[in-house]
Amino acid sequence: MTSKITLAVVLAAATLTSGCATVRSWLPGDQAAASLPGQLEPIHAVAIAQDQAVFWVSSNGCTRKTDLTPVVRPARDGSVITLRRIREDRCAEVQPQGVEMRWSFEELGIAPGARVSVENPYQMTPSA
Repeated sequence: MTSKITLAVVLAAATLTSGCATVRSWLPGDQAAASLPGQLEPIHAVAIAQDQAVFWVSSNGCTRKTDLTPVVRPARDGSVITLRRIREDRCAEVQPQGVEMRWSFEELGIAPGARVSVENPYQMTPSA
């Protein structure tokens, strides 16, 4: 029951923050992708609240927090987080709703109460 409530809150937050999620290059041409670790991770949902960033990402059953890296860059009015996958999940137990990954602002080097946006594209959860 708690996981359903958590998922509902995260999905509602995703709807509210979807205007913040865009994919932009930080550097001209292919330099942007070449200078960042791993690959851009499509997300199912994200919530930024209580000085935490909570992402729901795809998983084949083995995704761990250490498989992802949040790249934080300063923006005019706060910070921008881009979640990147640095290790592929090669397991075979697909988690249709994804899995929750959480970082505190302290872990991310973001000041408490700061304004934050996310640049990852959204991936719809497969229908059952």
